[in-house]
Amino acid sequence: MKKCTKDILFIAAIVVLLAPFFMFDTAAEWFKSSTAAHPYAMAFLKFMILSTIGEMIGLRIQSGVYSYKGFGLFPRAIVWGFFGVLIAAAMKIFSTGTPVVLEGFGLNGAVASMAGGFTATKLISAFFISLLMNTLFAPVFMTLHKISDSNILANNGSLWKAITTPVPFGEALAGLNWKVQWGFVFKKTIPLFWVPAHTITFLLPANIQVLFAASLSIVLGIFLSVAAVMSKK
Repeated sequence: MKKCTKDILFIAAIVVLLAPFFMFDTAAEWFKSSTAAHPYAMAFLKFMILSTIGEMIGLRIQSGVYSYKGFGLFPRAIVWGFFGVLIAAAMKIFSTGTPVVLEGFGLNGAVASMAGGFTATKLISAFFISLLMNTLFAPVFMTLHKISDSNILANNGSLWKAITTPVPFGEALAGLNWKVQWGFVFKKTIPLFWVPAHTITFLLPANIQVLFAASLSIVLGIFLSVAAVMSKK
């Protein structure tokens, strides 16, 4: 019963946090104008909030709680903010460069299609943007994310210690469960979920692509919880 109450409070907090942007035109306009004027600062905020929510949901699924002492919820939120900036930059790089490459391979109109409505050319372009981003960028990002999580846990959730303590990348990489990282995270979630999901992302209007990508982090939290359980087996 106590856990059920916590779930209700958690859901209520999310609704209170997000509802104003759907209920009030002023909040919605501020969100749009701020995203246009400060895309990377807003990417930091979007990922810091939504991805942290995803981590909390993943932990709830994995262990029955939303946080615990030493989990480092605040450091994780800060790290997610910086990752959000990297992801937003990667989305810009791949969404701008991939259509140019596709035109070089003979897909005429690929560049122009990304600024227009839905067409077969735009669908093809969006798919290849997602495919390249998720095969060239995502594995590196996912590995760095795993290492940052381990570093935060190793420092008992302390932001200051996590920042000031050198990360032993060699040991961290050697200590990863590559059977799970490759066999589940890379081999299954990338082709079966992330490539299709980000294809949809790049079909959306540019001003909400990063928000949609950040929202997908809630699903990432679930994947992380599954991967954590698999790593213990």
